[in-house]
Formats: sequence, C-alpha cells, structure tokens
Amino acid sequence: MLENYWYIACRGKALKNKPVPFTLFNRHMVLFRDRNNQPAALEDRCQHRNARLSCGSIVEGTVRCPYHGWRYDQSGKLAEIPYSDTDPADDHSPVPSFPCCEQNGYIWVSPGQPAASKPYPFPHLDEPGWVSFRMNTLFDGPVESCLENFLDCPHATHVHRHWFRTPTSKSVKATIRTLDDGAIVEYFSEPREKSVVWLLLSPGKEQMKHTDRFIAPATSRVDYKFTNDREYIITSSCTPIDEASTRVHTVISFRFGKIAPLVRLFFEPLSRLIIKQDVRIIRQQQANIRRFGKADFTVIEQDVLFKPILAWRKALRDGTPPPKAGEESHINMRL
Repeated sequence: MLENYWYIACRGKALKNKPVPFTLFNRHMVLFRDRNNQPAALEDRCQHRNARLSCGSIVEGTVRCPYHGWRYDQSGKLAEIPYSDTDPADDHSPVPSFPCCEQNGYIWVSPGQPAASKPYPFPHLDEPGWVSFRMNTLFDGPVESCLENFLDCPHATHVHRHWFRTPTSKSVKATIRTLDDGAIVEYFSEPREKSVVWLLLSPGKEQMKHTDRFIAPATSRVDYKFTNDREYIITSSCTPIDEASTRVHTVISFRFGKIAPLVRLFFEPLSRLIIKQDVRIIRQQQANIRRFGKADFTVIEQDVLFKPILAWRKALRDGTPPPKAGEESHINMRL
C-alpha cells in the first residue's frame, strides 16, 4: 500500500519537448506531456521490441519509440505503427500507465491507486509575503533513514555542530502526539545559542515554537514560528527510487519581512551545506550497515519519531491498521 500515494517525479518545467525517464519503487517509467499539455506517465518499454520509450521523442502529444517509431498516447494506447495501414489499437494492448498530476510546480506519480486525490501541498510555496527555494537531493539510503534524519533533533548537535546546533546540555521538554496521518512533536525551551543559523535568522530573544511532523508515508515538515511573526518551514517529500536510494525534494519557505529576499542570499547556501552533511552521514551509515550485513538499531525514548515512522510505514506496507491517533506522551532530552 506504500505505492498508493503520490511521489514527486521531477519539476514540471523538466517536461518540455523530450520524454523524461523516471524510476519509482524500482519501476522504470517515462514522463511526457500530452496534446493538452497535461503530464503522463507510462512504463518505459515499447511493447514491440522492448526499447526504452524515454530514448525516443514527443510527437503531437504522444511518445514515439526510437526503434521502429511506434507511438503511444497518455493512456498507453498505441496511436500509430508508421509502416502499417491497420488501426494499431485493434490488435495491441496498451502500455501500462500510472496516475500522474502536476502541483506546486512538480510532476507527481502514483504507482498504485492514490489514496488521496491530490498530493500533500508544500505550505506557503509562492504565496505573497513568503520567500521560497527548492532543493533536490539524492540520498544513498532508504526513505525511513531520510525521514528519521530530517526529524531528529539530537543528531544536529554533532552532524551540524555550530552551523545549526551546538551542545548546551540544557534540558528540553518534548510532547509527542499521534495524528491520523502520522505524528508530531513539539519542543519547549529549546536552546538556540552558539548556532550560525539562529544567529543570522533569529538573533533576538523572541519566543520560538518548534514542531517536527511526520506525514505518512514519506513527508517530513519542520516548523519554526517566532513571536515577531517570522516563520520558517522546511518540507521534504521523499521519492523511493529503490530500496537503497531516495530522491528528496525539499521546499524551504520563510517569512522575514521586506528583507526576506536578502536573507535568502545566505539562507539558501547555508541550507544546502547542511543537507550535504546529512547526505554524507546517511551514506556512511548505510555503508556500515552493508558492511555488517544488516541494520541493528537501538531505540530510546529521545528518538521521538523513529517508532511512528517505522510503525506507519510497516502498517501501510503490510495493509494493517496504522498507529492510533490521539495518543500523547512526554519526554525530556538534553540539547
């Protein structure tokens, strides 16, 4: 059932006059736009001689095979065999097609029957008063490892030391709540000193509300809201290429008043530096898991969203009921 959800394939602007290859759950697809400029996704294999359709061309809203010129429309129906006078649709079954839509400037694909009519939207993207930028990052690790990393506070004091967080040994309270689509944790009295990020983005003593949210099956959302109306939201949508690699599309939207465009000049490269550090540590983690032959994790209560992430994704994978919504717990940690 993990396949019955929307996943980002590419930016909408990537679909122009050439077909685009895409891999999701180790399924190879081809993307293109039809006669009405709507996105389409088909299996990347011509039914004639199994050539890659993504190596072909776009002709009048159809994708044309590079081997013999067979053409397929957005539904996978055979539209033309250039050297045959008969109606090609009469004798040939269509190439498998997949649900496809466009939202927030991205092309989304579902390999199954999507549970929702639309994907989860990126909050405040391109809204007046907000500035946004996007990141596209390939991780050498599964979706679960990416999600847990994005929603894990303690790792930041080591992986992003001084850039995003520095150990202060201050006690922080956290409240975890299960939701009908995942789980959320809120942190209280979180330290911000000795950090380049907060020195630049929140140098005052305004109160901060910080929440980390997991949205099943493959989205993370981190919110920082301040009493001076400044706000930062980091949303990451994970696309599973296969069991060992994940393409992560991240949108960072923030509200910083009139100088927000200037803030972006240092905020964006700083964000890209931080996510590269995450790429590196997950690559090291996965390489060591492969070296030992399996993952053997120890989970403590301060790993606040680790269990909800694994439990939700296992339930969806197995077709069993997900964790019950409405439950609440409280823990302490030192940051």
